[in-house]
Amino acid sequence: MQTTCPYCGVGCGIVTGAGAVKPDPVHPANLGRICSKGAALAETLADRDRLLTARVHGAAMGVDAALDVVAARFAATIAEHGPESVAFYGSGQFLTEDYYVANKLMKGFLGVANMDTNSRLCMASTVAGHKRGFGADIVPGVYADLDETDLAVMVGSNAAWCHPVLHQRLLAARAVRGTRLVAIDPRRTATADQADLFLPLAPGSDIALFAGLLVHLDERGAIDLDWVGRHTGGLDEALAMARDGAGSIAAVAAATELPAPDIARFYGWFVETERTVTLFSQGVNQSKHGTDKVGAILNVHLATGRIGRPGMGPFSLTGQPNAMGGREVGGLTNLLAAHMEFTPADRDRVARFWGVPRVAEKPGLKAVELFEAVADGRIRAIWIAATNPAVSMPRAGAVREALAQCPFVVVSDCWETDTTRLAHVVLPAEGWGEKDGTVTNSERCISRQRRFREPPGEARADWRLFAGLAQRLGFGEAFAWRSSAEVFAEHAALSAFENDGSRLFDIGGLAGLDADAYDAMEPTRWPYPLGATSGAGRLFGDGRFPTPDARARIVAVPVPLAEVNPGFTLNTGRLRDQWHTMTRTGLVPKLMAHTPAAAVSINPGDARAMRLHAGDPVEIETAHGRMVLPIAIDPGQRTRDVFVPMHWTEAFAASGAVGTLVTPENDPYSGQPDLKATRAAITPLLAHWHGVMLTGADVPPSPEAHWSRVPVAHGWLTRLTGLDPLPPDPGAMLPLPLGSETISMADDTLGVLRLAALLDGRLVGYLAVAPERADLPPTDWLAGLLGSVVPLTSRLSLLGDRPPSGAAAGGDVLCACFGVTRASLRRSIATERLGTTEAVGLTTRAGTNCRSCIPEIAELLRDVHEPA
Repeated sequence: MQTTCPYCGVGCGIVTGAGAVKPDPVHPANLGRICSKGAALAETLADRDRLLTARVHGAAMGVDAALDVVAARFAATIAEHGPESVAFYGSGQFLTEDYYVANKLMKGFLGVANMDTNSRLCMASTVAGHKRGFGADIVPGVYADLDETDLAVMVGSNAAWCHPVLHQRLLAARAVRGTRLVAIDPRRTATADQADLFLPLAPGSDIALFAGLLVHLDERGAIDLDWVGRHTGGLDEALAMARDGAGSIAAVAAATELPAPDIARFYGWFVETERTVTLFSQGVNQSKHGTDKVGAILNVHLATGRIGRPGMGPFSLTGQPNAMGGREVGGLTNLLAAHMEFTPADRDRVARFWGVPRVAEKPGLKAVELFEAVADGRIRAIWIAATNPAVSMPRAGAVREALAQCPFVVVSDCWETDTTRLAHVVLPAEGWGEKDGTVTNSERCISRQRRFREPPGEARADWRLFAGLAQRLGFGEAFAWRSSAEVFAEHAALSAFENDGSRLFDIGGLAGLDADAYDAMEPTRWPYPLGATSGAGRLFGDGRFPTPDARARIVAVPVPLAEVNPGFTLNTGRLRDQWHTMTRTGLVPKLMAHTPAAAVSINPGDARAMRLHAGDPVEIETAHGRMVLPIAIDPGQRTRDVFVPMHWTEAFAASGAVGTLVTPENDPYSGQPDLKATRAAITPLLAHWHGVMLTGADVPPSPEAHWSRVPVAHGWLTRLTGLDPLPPDPGAMLPLPLGSETISMADDTLGVLRLAALLDGRLVGYLAVAPERADLPPTDWLAGLLGSVVPLTSRLSLLGDRPPSGAAAGGDVLCACFGVTRASLRRSIATERLGTTEAVGLTTRAGTNCRSCIPEIAELLRDVHEPA
């Protein structure tokens, strides 16, 4: 069956069948490509740890009875405190149909716009920037532009890891047509490693770089004055402001801390290359200046007329699978519905379509404001769906405190999360493979996500849960859809309602689909108005924009002054094989093998200055919280900049939820938090001892140590760091199954312990303790034995420091797609005398699927053939 991947905004087509998941060779988004996460989707379909029934105040309850409770509490809260006292907080994981029903209920029938989603943390600045520059939230380009461009500029985007299928297209374009790749990012990432030019600019200095480019385009006569004069406004004001803040390459070099020759090279390439695509993502959006960063990027394309034609234009790479669908529906609090605003005319139009006296009169609370309102009591009932804000929100500790004291919290999700544990009512939701609906990807392509398995227990589609609440509140007739096809048809009809062409979002041509046609719907790109036979391609090629005068706006963007930070700057972001807070990917051992533990990445010079070595524990403290992590020494980090991945939660580490540290400071236009630049202090900690533990059961790790853990084939592998002296009986840290027998080796003087637990001859637990990490045994072969029978002749080897003769030692996985370890690759490179990444791929398959590991393979080749 053809469906769509549930991860990033690329929107790859997937084919499922016979328990396998494969890339769709004909879907226009990926054309047979797939990333490591997508390739492992079949391994996430187990019902283990799924929420199967509702829970009310900790007691199991049927979903219908739980919805009765939810409706009664929402109704009572509205009656006593007004509709402004309730809120929804949703997710870019929603299908469009989920968004539509929640939005209609909240903004239409409850009459308040307190509906926001985690897309506020993801793409809100792009929305604001598009509306300010283009007049509407429109992505003008298509993925084919990546195949046809001659210069691809990637700003704040580690596409090699976060959008690897699109990055493959860029690499293919370079091989075919010589496309140049420029990476602009404070960190040297896998994307930067494969770029022709890498610009490691100072955090937050993107505006200076692009304002300087606008000035340079003017000085070189590269602005298309004819096109600008006919199709835009505001150039003179924008140029004047750019000159004030970045009037020369020398000024840009001072602001960005980049070498002037590298800036000149980038500017020269941009001037001489008409077919230029600028791709940007979270490094641009997640900033207190995010909207202005987007504006600075749009400006250089509008000034040169490089938009709406093959191989050129600004291109926002969306983070979530249906953040675009949410933007179409009105899933953010500052959007009404179907690209309509909170103007009197639009409010009247939507009210008449929905059949309500009035809709919400103004935008509601954006995500940061919303949880502040929960904290101060303005929001007294909140429904959170398909997201984990207790981890992912900035100042997450304060969010947890707010939810803990909120009078009524409802959470619907597929799995138990940090947020469900704070809920009064938990509702089981359908997950990928069970849900049925549509998603929209980064190039405006609407694809079907189809059900191919039955949901476990009482799990229901999110839209059905929202409709259930609406029906119980007395709005049944307006929420009586029988299928997702009927919901989609209404959404499509609203997009076309009284649409004279001024709203480019128009999918009225899909409103008449019956259930069979909806089920068979092929991927299609909007606009798709009534009478159309197919979706549109690029937009704005005719120079007409959805503004009152049909002109785009080249916006005067102020260049912010550099901020002095005597400490460290904390950056956060994604890893190659993980997704959000790991409720899905964290349960797949091979996806945890590449980066098995959270760490704070730090520049080698900073590590030396603090006398730190790889793996040493440190405390990171900000104005909002503190946490303990080991360090990872990374020469790709700028001095005084550190990076912590966003994914870890209390399910996987004693300390790892970086949201507890992050500032809630946000962009004044978009409300998007500044997740990339929090001031931090780092303090080295003393590790008294180190340990590793294997358990067959999912048991809480010992409180005696700082810990992090990963799933393995038959249990969990936990790494321990003792911040206090070793307890008198360290063996007590290993939970022993009833009836198990143990063998051990201990040296109290040296602080060394090896302890193995067996039950009916099978290894069911293991603990090793040593004063130094280097003294611990390799754990990959031991993890492979967990749950297996260990012959009597081999049991003493469990207490040794290395695997017995003949046992395979694996090590960290470098290629997650094919499970190829770093150690095996090193052996193959040396013994087979492999000299290129292509040769490595032919011999081992590593790097031949999503290609995200190519930079690491190249580094390994250099390490083997050119040792230091």
